[in-house]
Amino acid sequence: MKQITAILKPFKLEEVREALAEVGVTGLTVTEVKGFGRQKGHTELYRGAEYVVDFLPKVKVEVMIKDVDLDRCIEAIVKAAKTGKIGDGKIFVTSIEQVVRIRTGETGEAAI
Repeated sequence: MKQITAILKPFKLEEVREALAEVGVTGLTVTEVKGFGRQKGHTELYRGAEYVVDFLPKVKVEVMIKDVDLDRCIEAIVKAAKTGKIGDGKIFVTSIEQVVRIRTGETGEAAI
């Protein structure tokens, strides 16, 4: 089992959700986060004063999938989230040792 964590631009969330649903992902977790990478934030003008905004708003999407679905899910996320501009985000993949569905006690892939 794998966990995919994708950091995205907020306006791409709905497209990514739809793309994951098309490849069979039945559940995901979304968190509003702030951060920066190479783009290092930006400056904004507010009431005539210039402010440096270090942390940019992003969305973190987490999905748990079977190993065989990994490549299809990554492709779907990249296709849906890509704008071609700086700040499109990152995808991280980690291995999951165990999953337990609390309600039924199911474990492993059956719990996904």
